[in-house]
Parts: sequence; C-alpha cells; structure tokens
Amino acid sequence: MKCAQPGCTGTIVDGYCDVCGLAAVASSSARTEAPSTVTGRSGTTRLGQVPLGSARSTGASRPTRRLTTTGTQTSRLGAGLTQVPSVPVTDPRQALLDPPTVPEDKRFCSVCGAQVGRSREGAPGRSKGFCPKCRTPFDFDPKLQPGALVGGQYEVVGCLAHGGMGWIYLANDRNVNDRWVVLKGLLNTGDPDAARAAVAEKQFLAEVEHPLIVEIYNFVTAPDGASYIVMEYVGGRSLNVILKDRMKVTGRFSPIPVDQAIAYIVEILPAFAYLHLLGLLYCDFKPANIIQVGDGLKLIDLGGVRRVDDDQSPIYGTVGFQAPEVAKEGTSIASDIYTVARTLAVLIFEFKGYQSTFETSLPAATDVPVFAQHDSLYRWLLKGTAAQPEDRFQSADEMRDQLMGVLREVTAAASAAAVTRSTPSRLFDTPAVAGDRLDWDDLPTVSVDQSDPMASWLASVTADDPADRLRALASAPEQTVGVAMATGYAAMAAGQLQQASAISDSILGNDPWEWRGVWLHGLVSMAAGDHSAAISSFNSVYGQLPGELAPKLALARACELGGEADVAQQMYTQCARTDAAYVAPAQFGLARLAAAAGRRDDALAAYDHIPATSRAYGEARRQRALLLASSDGSVDTLDDLAAAGHELDQAALDPVGRTALRIEILASALAHVRNHGAAPQMIVAGSPATEPSLRSGLERAYRDAARLADDADERIRLVDSANDIRVRTLT
Repeated sequence: MKCAQPGCTGTIVDGYCDVCGLAAVASSSARTEAPSTVTGRSGTTRLGQVPLGSARSTGASRPTRRLTTTGTQTSRLGAGLTQVPSVPVTDPRQALLDPPTVPEDKRFCSVCGAQVGRSREGAPGRSKGFCPKCRTPFDFDPKLQPGALVGGQYEVVGCLAHGGMGWIYLANDRNVNDRWVVLKGLLNTGDPDAARAAVAEKQFLAEVEHPLIVEIYNFVTAPDGASYIVMEYVGGRSLNVILKDRMKVTGRFSPIPVDQAIAYIVEILPAFAYLHLLGLLYCDFKPANIIQVGDGLKLIDLGGVRRVDDDQSPIYGTVGFQAPEVAKEGTSIASDIYTVARTLAVLIFEFKGYQSTFETSLPAATDVPVFAQHDSLYRWLLKGTAAQPEDRFQSADEMRDQLMGVLREVTAAASAAAVTRSTPSRLFDTPAVAGDRLDWDDLPTVSVDQSDPMASWLASVTADDPADRLRALASAPEQTVGVAMATGYAAMAAGQLQQASAISDSILGNDPWEWRGVWLHGLVSMAAGDHSAAISSFNSVYGQLPGELAPKLALARACELGGEADVAQQMYTQCARTDAAYVAPAQFGLARLAAAAGRRDDALAAYDHIPATSRAYGEARRQRALLLASSDGSVDTLDDLAAAGHELDQAALDPVGRTALRIEILASALAHVRNHGAAPQMIVAGSPATEPSLRSGLERAYRDAARLADDADERIRLVDSANDIRVRTLT
C-alpha cells in the first residue's frame, strides 16, 4: 500500500511508511500523545514584558499539543531542499576493535561515576577491580570471545564498541543466512541498575518497529547467564564519526554544513514521534546515536529508552545533552525534545563548553557566526532548549514542522537564484497581494486548526459583512480558539478594536502559551497605531514559530512603521528570498525602506524583483514609474523619464491615473529639454524628446484627461492647460 502522506513516495510496511516513517493513517493530527506532566512556574507576567514562550502562571500543567500536522516528506535526505552526501555501507569486520580495550580515560564507575582502572606510578590501569569510592565492582574485559556461540544461533566475531551499557559484539546469525547481527550486553552483571535496565529493554523493545530505528531481532542468554539483545547491524557511520573524520581532514573542528545537519534532524524526528506515540522516551540522544547508511538514517542504541510513566528505572543520559530538569523531575517528551536541539547545536558549530559553561544554555548569537547568519535557526534552538519544559516544542512533529521552515530559509539564503518555490503553511493562509499597501488585514490570516472541534462549523459561516459575521459567530455551539480568532478578525473588520483586544486577552487567559492570542494582540496594536506593542507581539510569535514566514512579514511591517528600519530590512529580505508567495509584499516593503532612506536605485531594484507572474506586477511598475517621474533636475533625468514612460505601459492604472501620470512625465521631460536641450533620439511617453513633440504629446494628454474628468471646472482647467501648451502654427 502506498503511503498517504502528501508528496511521499514510500510504501506501507508493517503499518509504517518505509520512507517518511509515519503511520498508515489518514491524518497525523488524529494521533494522540502522552500529556506533559510538568507544571509552570508561579508568578504573573503581563503581555509585552516577557516574550510568549516564557513560563506563566496558569494554575495547571500545560497540555501536550501539536501546532500542526507534519509537512510533505520525500525519500531523500534533505527533503528535496538540499543534498547530503551518501555514506556507503562498510564491511563490519573492518570496524572490529583489535585489541578490544576501553581507553583508561573512559573508565568510570557505573554507580558513582568515579575514575576507575587508571594508571599509577607508571603501571597500567587494571581492567577489573573495585571502585575506590563505593566499592562497586568493575570489569571492562569482553565477556564473549570470537567463536563463542550464543543462544545456539549467534556466532561472535569480535567487539565493535564499548558504551555506557557495556560491550557491543558483532556476530553471524547461523539460522538466517549468516546475516550480520549485533549483540549488546551489560556493562557489569553485578550492577543492579544495569541489570534492571536490561530487563526493562526486554519488556518494551519488542514493540518498536520503525524504518528509522534499529530493529531488535531477539533476546538471548549466554552460557554464563548474561543476557544479550540481538539487533540489526547498521553498517554506516555515526554523525559523531562523520564529525571526527571532518576534523582529520582539516586538522581542526569542521562543523557539518548547517543545511545538511538540519536535514539529519528533520529526517530522524519521525522516529521520536513514533516512540512518543508508543509512550516511550529515547532519553539519551546525541550524534553518536544516529548512523547514516547510504541515503538513510538509523536511530541506534536503545539502551536508555524508557516508558513515559516510568519513575523507577535508572535514567541514562549524557552531560551536555540531557535536559536540566531530568535530575529532579524525570524525563518527558519535552526532555527528549531538548536532546534533539542540543544535538543539532553540537553538529553546526564548535560548541566549546557545552558540557560545562554552557551545559544548559547556548552562547549569545553575536558569539556564533552561524547564529548571527541564521536568526530563525537560533530561535529554533532557543525554543528547543528552553529552561522550562513547557516553553519548548511540545511534540516531535511540531518541532519538525518548524525545522522544515528553517531549512527552507537556510537553503534559500545560500542560493543566488530568484525564488520560484512556494510552500503553503499549515498555520497561515497565503499573504494578500495588495500592492504597496500592507495593513493588518493584508497580513497572512491565521488558518483554522483542523483539529479544532468547531472547524467544520466555522467553514459554514459564510457571511462577508463584519456585523453579520459577528452575529453568526456569537451563536457558535462551542467557544474554541478557532471561534475566538474568527470573532477577533470580524471585530477588527468592523472597527471594534476593543472587542478584538478583549478576545486576545481571553485566549491568553485560558492558555498563556497560545500564540494565536498574541498574534491577534499584534494585529490590534498595528491597527491602533501602537507600533511598539505590535513589534513585541509579532516578535513573540516569531519566537514560537521560527520556521514560519508570516510572523517575520508582520514583524517587518511593524518595525518599518516603528522606525526599526534595520530589523525590517532583515525580515523583509528573509521573506523575499524564501517563498514566492511572499516576494511581492516583501519587495514592496524593501522598496519603501529604500525610498524613505533616499536610496532610489535600491527602491527601483526592489520593484524590479517582483516577477511578471505576480498579481502585483502592474502595481510594481506603477510605483517604479512614479519614482522615475520624480524629477531631480539632474542631467540623467531624461533617461529616468524615458524609463518611466516605458513603465507606464505595464503599470496597473485606471484611465484617469494613467493619464495623470503621463502628464507628469511629459511635463518633467519638457522642463528638462528647455533647460538642457533636445534629445530627439530619445522617446518619452511616446514622444521624441524635443520641445515641439513633447508639447504636442502633453496637449493630447491634457485633452484626454479633460474627457475623463467628472467635474466641469476641472474639465475647463485641463482644456485651458492644453490650449496653453499646444504648439503654435502659422496658416
């Protein structure tokens, strides 16, 4: 059966797609997820003082919910937006350790974490013994030797690696065509915590069947009584190894290109969504636990996986990746989200101090070039690693949706070509094409969440008149966020800003993390002329939705009106180069900023970037014509006026406006010819640049305007102007 996800080319295998990894359901929004059990901090905060996403006092826990459904998937790493080099499958025998030893600097007590097995006075450290602090026995020697047969089926070939949960062995499965398998055992059979973790693995790992997660084949017991997990051999390279290999080439830290690193995380996040759907938490995510094989990825090392409601078994994690609340409050979906964001950070820059100084924080954007270059990526990382669990992304799907948007922006920034692609948002409608006008009602409209109980009912409300729409919405069977937002929009259209503001307050009162309420607050502020409040609101929504362009466009306009030209320039530029649907409103904004700063050439260039396929093309030509017709008296003015006449033919103008602009262009050209001399080879608005020709063209334009005028006095004035300018002839 083919996968039903939009754009996916995969096939459903055992209930899940072998490409995108999603379950075979009609809509991923129908899935349920385990609720978060983390409560917010106490205290009150007014909107505007602290950006949305800070913990607020609600009197209850924040529920786990998704912003939207997952976006389009493809079968290739990078989701069709970038290229990720393939990693060939390696011969597993080349990966064997010879001899299989654990370096002394990696020997620690499994209970208290103290150093064990270290060299003293020139004598090498012992691989077996007892911890000097807590007396827990340690043994770093492999328990299985090459040739050993485990479970009557698996012949050990050698040791692949040693990790926190013990040795990992390579073996041949004699019962299944000598296929390669991996045996994973305990660090120390005398360690009760490790023993309990192994038992826990047996209880639920058999449920895990997903194309992005290493497959568990079997559980076996060795002759000495030790238990082993038999799993799929994945013969690629971990991201940790890829980083180390890059360092070997350059002799210094060489981060994975940011677009490729994002592609890895985008690809692996459906595996987390799957685990969370089963009520499982991965807990110990880091670069060493993702392996690239060919053009695909595998999530390996399930040793730290535990159930969401498990508050008894030991928690396995890694310093620098583990969420700060885990030690006291335990693990959650939000803590898994944290490890994913930290992993991406480690991949894209030399994160010095990530296990010490910045163990639970990120460096300032000004200190990390990739952050300064990609603000959306930085905001995504800030949200993913927020100190409070309730301030992070609340699901892997939500996290992935926003990261896909960030990836589109990152790849667009690296391309010099004009943007031609457009990806519809699941949260916002396409921005209105209103030419040079960009008011609150021209910004993208918040889409109705299809998981809203009243989504179908809202689709039946078709009244266009704001007053009629308000009356219809007042009779809604249930007051949901979707109904509240529709009512807020109708109230604003009716000019009732106070009612819309009250609706915003009500939405946030019910759920302080609901970004839609802050978006509505920003619209009200913009309509009321409170640019500072609008900037604050839209900036907050941007922080919540770093992969969406709508908040950036809104923030750009608010900053433009509020005098923050630099920020407006940055946001408009990001929108213009990322999505074709945003090119026109963003380029109009860039043109306004340039014209206001006296950079006319930049303004003309911005209008010129609006493609002929855009519905705003005619308006762009009109604005260019107006700008070119504004004579400055220089010797280059005639060239500009000739260009303005050319733009006039393509401009979106009614007959009255077109004639008025023609008069302005010809009058300016006539003044220029009188001051600087004729240029008969140049054509301005259909007339050669000589005084007689320009006067004749101007006369015709005045008479055309007189015929179009509704006011009698205006017609007389225009006819008089035509008579005054006409060329005198002798008969």
